[in-house]
Amino acid sequence: MFDRIDAVTASETRLSEEITRQLAPFRRQVELLTVIPGVSAKSAEVILAEIGVDMDRFPTAAHLASWAGMCPGNHESPGKHTSGKSRPGDPWLKGALGLAATAAARSKGTYLAARYKRIAVRHGKKRALVAVGHTILTWAWTNDAEYAELGGDYFIQ
Repeated sequence: MFDRIDAVTASETRLSEEITRQLAPFRRQVELLTVIPGVSAKSAEVILAEIGVDMDRFPTAAHLASWAGMCPGNHESPGKHTSGKSRPGDPWLKGALGLAATAAARSKGTYLAARYKRIAVRHGKKRALVAVGHTILTWAWTNDAEYAELGGDYFIQ
């Protein structure tokens, strides 16, 4: 059993080194993404691997969010609003954004934490996590821009 654990650990180390080598040309983009609260280096690597660095494929951030399946659904028929379930999208990207959104929601004094709390009160925790993930993805679309922290009291001002 210990031999299997050692083999898996060695394999994980080897794969991590290969990922680091492959992402060397994109180190700047990874660093820009890790500035966003909640986004770790691993999450940034997954986000870049799934959406790439060429954002010309997506005319706007809304197109990227729709492609990723991080937009709320909208099913309306004669005055009735039904399911707001989000669209199916890239499961790896949605998973990474979900983890980043959870970490951002637990951070203190940040805009993303305030956004989570504001939405969770009215619409529930799961929808709030999707909204925060959508916000993170919107910032990821602005590939070369620095993340501007608006502060935890942004909605109060």
